[in-house]
Amino acid sequence: MILLSCTSKKSYPDPLAINLADVEWGDPGDGSIAPAGTRTALQSTDPNSGGISYYAWFPAGGFFDLHWHTYDEYVVLISGSVTISLGKEVYDLEPGAFIVIPGGMPHYWDVPESGDAIILVRRTGPPDFHFVNR
Repeated sequence: MILLSCTSKKSYPDPLAINLADVEWGDPGDGSIAPAGTRTALQSTDPNSGGISYYAWFPAGGFFDLHWHTYDEYVVLISGSVTISLGKEVYDLEPGAFIVIPGGMPHYWDVPESGDAIILVRRTGPPDFHFVNR
């Protein structure tokens, strides 16, 4: 199991309204969890559940290996396009798509070479990653 450590000056449910252009992105990742070059921006943490809300910016051509999380994940595709597998189903998605990933469901993300993708994620519990066949 890999845990994602997130700290934030923001807490939940403090008011928050932010434009995508004003998001403060973290440094590009090294590829140890998400595709190399992936950047995230934590927006809030629920002090009761440990669930987080964050943006993730996947680089063009990035592939996020098959994995699952303990808690449910709700995602909106903000920009770009992605292919995602949810269990045995595979979906090609465009901006505005809404995705529900139940806890324990294996899934992967595949970003086409044609451009980066940005998602907005809300988790119902603390973030963790369990990789399949790693």
